[in-house]
Amino acid sequence: MARKFFVGGNWKCNGTVEEVKKIVTTLSEAEVPSEDVVEVVISPPFVFLPLVKTLLRPDFSVAAQNCWVRKGGAFTGEVSAEMLVNLGIPWVILGHSERRLLLNESNDFVGDKVAYALSQGLKVIACVGETLEQRESGATMAVVAAQTKAIAERIPHWPNIVLAYEPVWAIGTGKVATPTQAQEVHTEIRKWLHVNVSAEVAASTRIIYGGSVNGANCKELAAQPDVDGFLVGGASLKPEFIDIIKSATVKTTG
Repeated sequence: MARKFFVGGNWKCNGTVEEVKKIVTTLSEAEVPSEDVVEVVISPPFVFLPLVKTLLRPDFSVAAQNCWVRKGGAFTGEVSAEMLVNLGIPWVILGHSERRLLLNESNDFVGDKVAYALSQGLKVIACVGETLEQRESGATMAVVAAQTKAIAERIPHWPNIVLAYEPVWAIGTGKVATPTQAQEVHTEIRKWLHVNVSAEVAASTRIIYGGSVNGANCKELAAQPDVDGFLVGGASLKPEFIDIIKSATVKTTG
């Protein structure tokens, strides 16, 4: 089964109403491959979700950048999966390394979040990835496997999950995993899914790459057989995000 290319734009903690309108206008005017070729999901901060959802072109979807681990209630400052569903937000990013590292979200906590979000009908971009120290000590796959395992052991079905491999040392640093490095880890994640979940899940689950992806490096990364798209940070706020979306055609012409 062919895996549809997936491009997510994670705006992180950026934007004003004026900037958001400008970015969405740029996206709406862009000529990009059809929905048959690429699935595009934009993830603004919580406060801009309704605005972006209203203005965004119909062939693009919207994602939240996080949600709470269970039903809402006395959890000041949190946003529940049920609230996102109520707003008609179809996707959520969970387990991003910035939350794992800065807010100490553990593998188990992320796994619980993923399971709960899926149970409420959300689709999930689940992030995994190693730090520079872990890579240099040869622990990359052990770290990524442990992160993936914490998700896999909590969920019964995989159609609504996209896995995002984001080497922490490449996020916002300008350092990028080489196409060979990205393909190597994506292959290992797929092998792990094959052994520990099922051959079908391994073949069908989209594994996307994140970490200083830009207009200049996206085509070479997209050409890797196990790179099924991108989770884009800083470049998703710039016009070059359109070039990254267009890199999906590498899969159809390769």
